Amino acid sequence: MSKPLRNASSSKILSGSRTFFVTTKTSMGRALLQSERNATLFIDVLRSYVAARKFRVHDFVVMPDHVHLLITVSDELTIEKAMQFIKGGFSYRLKNEFGYPGEVWQRGFSEVRADDRESFLKHQEYIAQNPVRAGLVDAPEKFPYCFNYLAKQKAAGAKAR
Repeated sequence: MSKPLRNASSSKILSGSRTFFVTTKTSMGRALLQSERNATLFIDVLRSYVAARKFRVHDFVVMPDHVHLLITVSDELTIEKAMQFIKGGFSYRLKNEFGYPGEVWQRGFSEVRADDRESFLKHQEYIAQNPVRAGLVDAPEKFPYCFNYLAKQKAAGAKAR
């Protein structure tokens, strides 16, 4: 059986960098990311790769059993490799730091290319509303494991100094 081609080949596009809306799920749909400890660890893994300039993260939400990302990779990195960093980095740290014994992620992930502003904004709104639709909060800005919440917290901390 052949594998379908992904949208990550930089030779097939004009721009070197590509932006994707990505979803990845935990193994067997376990609510592995519902604890503050694990959700915060996932966010720390994301931050470490952004700080290392592996890719850019425009938005994200960490749900109890899945993650949505809006991520840009350069022409030197495929979306597959970026997701390998993220999923592998989180799995490694979860097992080493907290002794988690099981499988962490479902195999693979889904991605959709956000190739224009309209698509980017649509996916950004989807990410923001995900915890509201799931009944976790009544407003997107109240969910602590997402890009916007953390950016607001950081800005408020900077103003308080």
